[in-house]
Amino acid sequence: MKGLDAEYGIKQDVRNNPIVREIDRDQRRQFLRNIGVTVLVVGMLLFSAWQHYEVWQHGYQLETVEKNRASEEAINRKLRLELDTLRSPARIEREATGDLNMVLPTQKDTLVVRRVAPAPVNKAVVASVR
Repeated sequence: MKGLDAEYGIKQDVRNNPIVREIDRDQRRQFLRNIGVTVLVVGMLLFSAWQHYEVWQHGYQLETVEKNRASEEAINRKLRLELDTLRSPARIEREATGDLNMVLPTQKDTLVVRRVAPAPVNKAVVASVR
């Protein structure tokens, strides 16, 4: 057995004990502080972006409302003109005589009612307080 290697016959004792590392409190505190600052900065950036988005949305809504208001004002002007046209005495007389076959009243059909003057107002007597 001269040619045999003796290393194969020796069993090595390997211990797989877990390595326990001590917690570095300063490093942990600094890590948590950095995380907190990062969360705060990201939150502020998100809040700022949200505000800008809302301003844009309100701008678009305002533009839409202004367009609607302008169109409604145009419709309102058109309807007021139509109403004034329909209320004109000449048109009413034309419709009455033409479509409804009414006739204009004559002098004997008219009755003039005279306005009576109202009675004079007496000043009220106020009792004096002693």
